Amino acid sequence: MHDVVIVGAGPVGLFLACELGLAGCSVLVLEREPEPGSPWKADPLGMRGLSAASVEAFYRRGMLHALLTASGVPSGGNPDTDEPSPPRGVGHFAGMMLDPAKVDVAALPFRLPSPAMDGVMTNLEAVEAVLSEWAAKLGVEVRRGVTVSAIARTDESVVARAGEHEYAARWLVGCDGGRSAVRGLAGFDFVGTEPQFTGYVVLATIADPEKLRPGFNLTPTGMYLRTAAEGYIGMLDFDGGTFDRSRPPTRDHLQAVLRRVSGTDVTLSDVHLASSFTDRAMQTTTYRQGRVLLAGDAAHIHSPLGAQGLNLGLGDALNLGWKLAATVQGYAPDGLLDTYTRERHPIGAWVLDWTRAQAAVMRPDPHAQAIQGVVRDLLGTRDGTTYVFEKTSGSSLRYDLGSEQQSLVGRNAPDLRLEDGTRLGELMRDGRGVALDFSTDRRLHDSARGWESRMRYVAGPARNDLGFGALLVRPDGIVAWAGDRAPDRDAFERAAGHWFGSPAI
Repeated sequence: MHDVVIVGAGPVGLFLACELGLAGCSVLVLEREPEPGSPWKADPLGMRGLSAASVEAFYRRGMLHALLTASGVPSGGNPDTDEPSPPRGVGHFAGMMLDPAKVDVAALPFRLPSPAMDGVMTNLEAVEAVLSEWAAKLGVEVRRGVTVSAIARTDESVVARAGEHEYAARWLVGCDGGRSAVRGLAGFDFVGTEPQFTGYVVLATIADPEKLRPGFNLTPTGMYLRTAAEGYIGMLDFDGGTFDRSRPPTRDHLQAVLRRVSGTDVTLSDVHLASSFTDRAMQTTTYRQGRVLLAGDAAHIHSPLGAQGLNLGLGDALNLGWKLAATVQGYAPDGLLDTYTRERHPIGAWVLDWTRAQAAVMRPDPHAQAIQGVVRDLLGTRDGTTYVFEKTSGSSLRYDLGSEQQSLVGRNAPDLRLEDGTRLGELMRDGRGVALDFSTDRRLHDSARGWESRMRYVAGPARNDLGFGALLVRPDGIVAWAGDRAPDRDAFERAAGHWFGSPAI
């Protein structure tokens, strides 16, 4: 029997498998598709944007170079400087592009230079290839062509049934996408709002491409996107989501929609690939039922506006991985696994609202278009651009870890650099937490010894300690505790025990 069975070998399932494998858990991944490759995963259809927080997760696990190489992206920034650099890209809000030069870097909380860039344009094929290679090195087994059809649960285990085969584990995690079989079989409540539009992603031969303007185009009848990739088109048709998605869209239908939303008589000579989606926004009321958990699109679905879906799912996997591993290994403090839902559910709810807001602004009616004009003016300001970047990059992410938490607690830890040049991100590659002790007397040394298997203790001054005497960083990069110039040993021990259980000595 495995420690954990994960259903779904997409980026979320594979990242979670890597986190568990890194902690020494036995992991089996079951994937419905028989082969990993697909035109929908390669450029241009599989193109995705990774946020700064997601890129940093790859960096902290030693996978950043492989990710950039697979994505065809050169490394960027100047991490050896002590001054944070402006982001290279910001993206858009509701199809309205933002100027990265307008981001007020000084206003971003606890920002330090890092080898991890602010975002990377990649594709699903590259992300899955990097994670699959890392998972194999960690001993994770992936079985393809397996469709889970039933789940049986006891107090001690979960059994996933696929055809005549049964796969038993102590825990089961559904990472099997928006139409999750695990979610339905386990009986999770799935609630939210119905769609306002049908969206289309199309790869076609366009007879007269000059009739379509490049980039995002908001029109009085909808929206269309034309990128530099030849024949790639995205469209939003505000039809209330009435298109029958059980059947593939025909060339005639796609051409009619494109002509309507673009206001042109453009002609599609041939359609090579096409799919549809909606802005239906749904979320499970909890991410855990006993020994069954959900992550990624299995737990929440929404429109792709703002490119938050993949990043939200990776954040789920990063948050869940170390907590589930601690539970499997038997040292998790009481209630640790319950903090997964408590911390991640509000983030998922925010993303759903973020996409709803964009859909509302993009509606082709006079009221929405009037609001669009106001929003466009706000996004043209320094404060407006900075606000959107904070939200979409993960810079504003902060978990509520207590009513009296210090300002850095609950946030993603900045990439602090010690005097010898070692960076925090480099210290996190083994998946353990990190205790950074900047005090001159190694004040926390004896206290940290009891948790050596769960955290790395590092002492010494930092080039930029941001005014703190010590930090306790969780395996997911979140600051769990911060001490002043003379850090309190008792407070550190309470924080370590709260997150890592009783000391081993």
